[in-house]
Amino acid sequence: MGARGSISTIALLSVWSLLFLGGCNSLFFQPDSHRYFKPEQFGLWHEEFRIPGPAGDELHGWHLPARGVQKGTVIHFHGNGANITNHLYSVRWLPYSGYSVFMFDYRGYGESPGGPSRQGLIDDGAALIEYVRSLPQGTPGRIIVYGQSLGGAIAVASLAQAGTKDISGLVLEGAFHSYREVVRLILGRSWITWTFQYPVAYLLFNDDYRPLDYLPHIKDMSLLVVHGGKDRTVPIETGRKLYEGFPGEHKRFWEVPGADHLGIFSPENSPWREGLLEWMDEQVGPLNIPGYRWEPRRPRWSPPPPHPRGTMAPPD
Repeated sequence: MGARGSISTIALLSVWSLLFLGGCNSLFFQPDSHRYFKPEQFGLWHEEFRIPGPAGDELHGWHLPARGVQKGTVIHFHGNGANITNHLYSVRWLPYSGYSVFMFDYRGYGESPGGPSRQGLIDDGAALIEYVRSLPQGTPGRIIVYGQSLGGAIAVASLAQAGTKDISGLVLEGAFHSYREVVRLILGRSWITWTFQYPVAYLLFNDDYRPLDYLPHIKDMSLLVVHGGKDRTVPIETGRKLYEGFPGEHKRFWEVPGADHLGIFSPENSPWREGLLEWMDEQVGPLNIPGYRWEPRRPRWSPPPPHPRGTMAPPD
């Protein structure tokens, strides 16, 4: 077989694989029940909670209280894989910065029964938002919703469904605006699958519940979109379209040079954590606690310059 025949065979095999796998939108969901990390490994205390899910089953989650004075509450929507014990690593630093965290297993993930679907996860997210709003920890006006990757797409729709009452801001990291478009853009990166990006994406993947359609319903809140400049999982174009499609006045977009998918705030020495904390502090405002003095950070944080080798700049 000649070179041209080999290339054709590779292309056909690639397309066949995509047809076989892509025919099911469950590719967006990769749950498991393995236990990866425990909060105690990071010096965190936690309490487990279970709330009635819309499907009649109970949703399992963790509450990680803030260490010291609590400035606000973060509701975390994790990505498409594993469960909260894996994604704990992404938010382990927030309680040390004055923010309590509520994180949960979507249906079919971790200890939450059932099977995942787009509408199902949106319903679960709306249920958690309503639950946190009803608690003393969810002080009105001091709640930040933080969605990563698929969790960002789910968070947008869940907020539109539950309403933005008492929510101060939304952070989307490595998220996308359209299920169909993120598939097309990924296929378009390879010369082998470039030709088939439109047929595969548009014939095999539906775009139901796409985040872009829900943005007008949450326009009264503040939005921060953060995306790695070298994200190989969710192309940065999708993050930009999220930002551009948001009709609200209070929005920001941060492109992090050299960062890959969800690798922005997780490193211990990430210089971007300070910026995120400053943004969240601005949204929740000063604390009204006797004896506690709140001061905005000085000097005002600004994005670090790109590292000469193309990676994130080290902290000062």
